[in-house]
Amino acid sequence: MANISKEDVLKTADLARVAITDEEAEMYGEQLTEILTFTEKILDINTEGVKPTTNGNAVTNILRDDKPVTWDKRDAALENAPEVEDGQFKVPAIMEE
Repeated sequence: MANISKEDVLKTADLARVAITDEEAEMYGEQLTEILTFTEKILDINTEGVKPTTNGNAVTNILRDDKPVTWDKRDAALENAPEVEDGQFKVPAIMEE
């Protein structure tokens, strides 16, 4: 059985640069001990014959097929641009040359 002491909590809080009182450290130690005790019960569960999974969703691929298409609306899109150069949008430079 796991037992998280007040000193363990205070040391962890110090390493994490979290300020907690002695009362809080004692309370968190008790709570963490309860949590670890509960999670240890999971080891008693019989999982024989249970198929491993990463999630409960049976859907494997819901994406569409990636097919190349020709986009013929470039000229229409460039008509709305404030500036165009060599058939492309011209934008302000963000780096010095």
